[in-house]
Order: sequence, then C-alpha cells, then structure tokens
Amino acid sequence: MRSTMQDAPLLIRDIVRHGEWLYANKRVFTVTPTGVQEATFRDVSRRAEQLAAALTRLGVKPGDRVGSFMWNNQAHMEAYLAVPTMGAVLHTLNIRLFPEHLTYVVNHGGDRVLIVDASLIPLLAKVRSQLTTVEHIIVNGPTESTDLGPVLDYETLLAAEEPGFAWPDLDERDGAIMCYTSGTTGQPKGVVYSHRSTWLHSLASTTANSIGLCEKDRCLLIVPMFHVNAWGAIFSAFFAGMELIMPQMFLQGEPLVRIIRELRPTVSLGVPTVWNDVLRAAESDAEADFTSLRGILAGGSAVPRSMIEAFRDRYGRTVVQGWGMTETSPLAAVAIPPAGTPPEKEIDYQVRTGRVVAGVDMRITDDDGSVLPNDGHTVGEFEIRGPWIAASYYGVDAPERFHDGWLRTGDIGSLDAEGFMVISDRTKDVIKSGGEWISSVELENTVMAHPAVFEAAVIAVPDDKWQERPLCCVVLRPDATATAEELRAFVAERVVRWWVPEHWTFVEEIPRTSVGKFDKKVLRAQFAAGALAVTTLTS
Repeated sequence: MRSTMQDAPLLIRDIVRHGEWLYANKRVFTVTPTGVQEATFRDVSRRAEQLAAALTRLGVKPGDRVGSFMWNNQAHMEAYLAVPTMGAVLHTLNIRLFPEHLTYVVNHGGDRVLIVDASLIPLLAKVRSQLTTVEHIIVNGPTESTDLGPVLDYETLLAAEEPGFAWPDLDERDGAIMCYTSGTTGQPKGVVYSHRSTWLHSLASTTANSIGLCEKDRCLLIVPMFHVNAWGAIFSAFFAGMELIMPQMFLQGEPLVRIIRELRPTVSLGVPTVWNDVLRAAESDAEADFTSLRGILAGGSAVPRSMIEAFRDRYGRTVVQGWGMTETSPLAAVAIPPAGTPPEKEIDYQVRTGRVVAGVDMRITDDDGSVLPNDGHTVGEFEIRGPWIAASYYGVDAPERFHDGWLRTGDIGSLDAEGFMVISDRTKDVIKSGGEWISSVELENTVMAHPAVFEAAVIAVPDDKWQERPLCCVVLRPDATATAEELRAFVAERVVRWWVPEHWTFVEEIPRTSVGKFDKKVLRAQFAAGALAVTTLTS
C-alpha cells in the first residue's frame, strides 16, 4: 500500500519563502566600526532576489560555484539565501586558510565568481594570480582601488536589479552549499550539502532535544559563516523566525561582552576558545551582563568543565556542548541532561560531548571494524550516518573515511545506552603510553580547571620506555603564577597516576587552526625543533 501524502521536494527556496512570509519584520543586526546596521528579513530576502538576478546577468548557471570570502554580515547572509536558491552552489571560503590551501579550494571547487568583503581584499590579493577558474570578483564595501584587478561593486550590482527573482524548481538532492575541511592533515576536502540535507538539518536545529532555536530567540552568531554553514544558523533563522546578530570581525572578548550587553541575544554559538576569552574580558568589565542569554552553545572542541562552571556560578548561565564536524553539517549531538536529572548532577551530562540528535545514527567500532557495545566504558572510533551526513568528498576518493554507509569520524571515545558520547581524543592526537591510551582532551580539561591556567593543550612526545608520554603546554592567566610542580600536584589529585604528565612547558599562546581549535601539529613541530622550553619532573 502506498501513501497518499504529497511529495514536495525539500528546498532552501521554501525556507526563504517561509521566513519572508511569517517573519518579515524580524531583524538582522550587523556590527560595524561605526555602529549597528539593521535590516528586516523582508529586506534581506528581497536583496537576495536582486543578488540572484545580478549573478544570473554575470552568467552564473545552475550548478556553478560562487565563492564567498566574507565576515559574518548581512551581505553574506544574502549570498547564503540567493546562491543556492537560484540553483547555484555557495562555496564558503575560510578566510584563515594558508594561501596555498585557499588557492587549492577555490580552484578545486571551480568557483566562477567570488564575493569578498573590502576589508579582506589584502588576503585574497595574495592568491589572485593563482585562481584559475575565477571570472568575476564582487567587492562588498567601499574601496578606492584593489590588488585584485577589475572588480564589481556589490551595491551597484544590486541597485541595477529589481526584487522578484523567479526562484526555480530544483531537485532536493542538488548541491546547495560547499564547505571544505580545514586541512589539518593533507589538502582540505570538500563536502557538498544538498537542499534536502540543509532543510532537514534546519528542522533538527529547532527541536527542543537539540538546540531548540525558535521565534523567541535572537542569536549572536560568533561561529564563522565560512565554517560548516555557521552551524546552520542562517537557514534555521528563516525556518524558525530567529533574529541574528552578526559581529563581523569583532570576535574578541571585550567587544563580544559589549555586544551581548547592548543587543541582548538569547542564544549564542561559538567555539570554547572564544567563550574562554569572553569570561576573561567579563572579569574586568563591571557592566558585563549575560542575563539575556538562555543558553550558550559551545562546540568545535571539548568544552572544559571549568568553563561551564564559571558561566553557571558567576552569571547563572547555561553552557550547552554540541558536537559535529564539516562532514555532519554539523549538528550530530547535543549534551542536554535527561529529564529528571537532579540540578547538582546536570553538569555531569553537560561535560559529555553530546547526546545523539534524532535523525542521526551512531556507533563505535574497533580497529578491525567490529561494532563495540554502547556501555559507556568500551572505547572505539565513532562512526555516524544520517540524512545530513556526508557520504563522500567532492572530487576525492577517501575509502578510509566512508564504508558500509557510515562515516568514520576519526574521534575516539565511548557511547552509552542513553546515546551520550564522550570523546577522549582524535585518532591523530591520542597518546599511547605503555600500551594504554591517555586522553589528551581529559588532561587538558583537568589542567584548565586550575585557577591560574587560561588554556592548556596536551600532545604526545616520544619516550624510550613508554613509547609516548604527555607534554602539557600551558598558558597562564594574566598576573597569575604557577609552577610545573604545582600543576602536576593539582592534576595528580584528579586523574590516575600513570596519566600525570611529567613534561611541562609554559607558552604565551597556543597556536590555532583556521577554525579556532588548538593546532597540535604546530606544537608537535615546535617540540621536534626544540623550540619549546620543556621542564621534565623526575619525581
């Protein structure tokens, strides 16, 4: 027996139409050096129609790639709506990539048109001569001259067109957005999100068991729009009527504290390193006010228990940890405590990596591929599948990452019977000492709980006896002091004895990847080159 239900395709076009209709007067705020610019969803939608008409006039056809090299701002949002809805593919370019990686992803992605913020022209100019597929560059913002050669002005292009672009009918499995991994090992790899996957991911983001985004929310979007679709927030906003605050380049603790106080977001999305900086800035700002925030979503790397406790104890705010990756769109797990959890026990769930979101299937496997039990203790590699999970990379074969319909994530950890995952490490970062695993993530979180520590990263270093041992790289808080002996004693009270690092180094800052994570490959290279002043404790 067959269903009698309608079979309409799941298209971004209909998310745009829904938001423009029901939430026409909801607002988008863009923070600029001279103040805050506002626009309604109706304004943004109509300008997206003008952008689509302008791109069509430039020869952009269905399936063509349009790259964006931009901050989080209104124009970038217009590109998010216009490009996929007209049938092309928006390729969000990471502005923090090394020049060789940026050149690779533009050429490999086949971008015909680039839209770039004027303030980012110097970065793009470094590689312009090597971009073989780019035919037009559109500049958003005033500029007198550029090193990019002939360019087109964004506002001039839009002014020449009228709203009312006829959004085409598309196949829901057509490519909509393209995003490349950050290239921490080898060349970046492209993931193409479909209209269908984006639509379903947007729906999942509005459920109470995930992020629960809704019409009552105003979201401070700290996570970059060039990173995994800004965690889907642009489309979730039009889907659910959620207002957006776009901070552009103002991503340091001090301006973010001010933005939160003045624009009153109810939710905010960002990586733990940013939230750690917000806490630092708030300590010296008597006017810091986080009372508008019902929740902070932190993800991209492990969220330290000390950070969750700080927001809870100092400001009464809740930090929710989420997990995902470029290949998962990214929402895959959110650490929401189960119903009935006593308040004093909630943090024991919040510090876990996350609970599997409805629509996603997850398992852990052994080195030989055998499926391991979900008992909360057995450790293996997480594998995942679902309607918004990548099945392959764009133009690159990677059989080691995809098999039997599952994505091998490269994350190591345990999964329990309630669907809570705990990541103990990445496969490339795990420390194997004397045949046993040591979790660099757990050690980092333990060290960062010390009041003198601002940040800490742990890497494996060679050891003649144990094969590998942990080296702890520490950034102290301003005006704070601590010795390696003090930190080791602090850690020794909280982890098993053989985990306790004997190697310590104090650094001014920990290197970051292009998406704000600790860049441990740089730390490993610095250690190998003898560039780190390491203290080794022998007793």
